[in-house]
Amino acid sequence: MQLKKYTDYSLRVLIFAGMKSNGELTSIKEISEIFSISENHLGKIVFELNKQGLIETIRGRYGGIRLAKNPEDINVGEIVRRLEQDFDLLECFNHQSNHCIISPACRLKHALHEALEAFFHVLDQYTLKDLIINDNELLELMGL
Repeated sequence: MQLKKYTDYSLRVLIFAGMKSNGELTSIKEISEIFSISENHLGKIVFELNKQGLIETIRGRYGGIRLAKNPEDINVGEIVRRLEQDFDLLECFNHQSNHCIISPACRLKHALHEALEAFFHVLDQYTLKDLIINDNELLELMGL
């Protein structure tokens, strides 16, 4: 299983914004330069994160983006669930498009479903604050 780049980049935006102190603003341009991600693509991500209430955007000359919530109130598992729409690891995970003849007796789908639940159980234990606890090290790696 691999998360989409959209989710990866969204988490990077949240991590970077979360490392700013006291509501300090960042910009799409700054994040784009640090992570080498297209500003256009980041604009779409910021729009969605704003719509979901995770970040707020301030327009104008001195505008930018910042977290809309405290980092400890942003759950990683919840973010991944919101941003990833398809967790059908196998055809049989989708009852409407499943054509596998062994589905009724197959144990693989149960094992993978259990693994997916464990995956989210672990992510649900982390908040954004947990991901930025080493902010000094992260900032150094970003050249800041």
